[in-house]
Amino acid sequence: MPANAAAENALGTMGVVCWCIQLAPQIWKSYHEKSTKGLSPWLAFLWTISAPFLGTYCIVQKLNIPLILQPQLFGVLCSISWGQCLYYTPGTYSRKRTVLITVGLLAIMAGFEAGMVYAIRPAYEGGNMAPVRFFGIMSSVIISVALLPQYWEIYKHKEVIGISIPFMLIDLLGGVFSDLSLAFAPKFDVIAGVTYSLVVLLDGLVILAALILNPLARRRRRREQAERDAEELVGRATHSAGRATDSAQRPVDERNTDGRMMDERTTDQRAGSAAPAANQAEKRPSGERGSLSNGATRFPVVDVEKQ
Repeated sequence: MPANAAAENALGTMGVVCWCIQLAPQIWKSYHEKSTKGLSPWLAFLWTISAPFLGTYCIVQKLNIPLILQPQLFGVLCSISWGQCLYYTPGTYSRKRTVLITVGLLAIMAGFEAGMVYAIRPAYEGGNMAPVRFFGIMSSVIISVALLPQYWEIYKHKEVIGISIPFMLIDLLGGVFSDLSLAFAPKFDVIAGVTYSLVVLLDGLVILAALILNPLARRRRRREQAERDAEELVGRATHSAGRATDSAQRPVDERNTDGRMMDERTTDQRAGSAAPAANQAEKRPSGERGSLSNGATRFPVVDVEKQ
């Protein structure tokens, strides 16, 4: 493909724009949900580490300005996402400590990149390509390895959660535009091309996993919810049947109880009425008790002889 400086810079700029905003959806998602569950902190950390390697390579190679800016912005955004992983993980770091760690990491990475640029530039200008190739290959390896922990998170949860799909899609587009930018350069840089192509491939696998696994996970959750609802309905039906059985047995028990109570009240009434009669009988004279006990009626006795 013939060299075209305008196309090279335009496509490189588009790649940089994508990689400048790629992590914005992820950072907003983590901030809005106050959680980074499902997002591997190793992904964000290793991508932060890869930035100075790729930055050194691009600066020493004197690639176009957008491709030189891309690793710097990429590293800053990745470090912010990594700081969110530290802060939103329960029981880890406070906000102040997280900010200090993140800023400290960025300072170390910036110092490392500046030092490496001045260290390997003389060798590169002298025709020794080994150091600069090492940095280019190292950045590719780190970027590729960084996604392995994320694949483990996907395998563990059986779906893609915690990671923003727009973030992965924009990252993929950034790799595509950067590859096309290299295609219009006077000389195609193989190592940079491999790095950007790996980004496209690995991001594409995450997006593909989301398209396949997330619908399956939603159906699985609906099925589990339906099973829980069915178990709850069975439990309610069993409870209602038990209450109905108790209600059917209660009237019989109440009738038996009422009958026993009536018998006891009758017995008590008889005993109560017999007690006063016995007391009155004890108070009468013995003659009256005898006549009354024999059931005879008493009449006055008339002395006929005296009359």
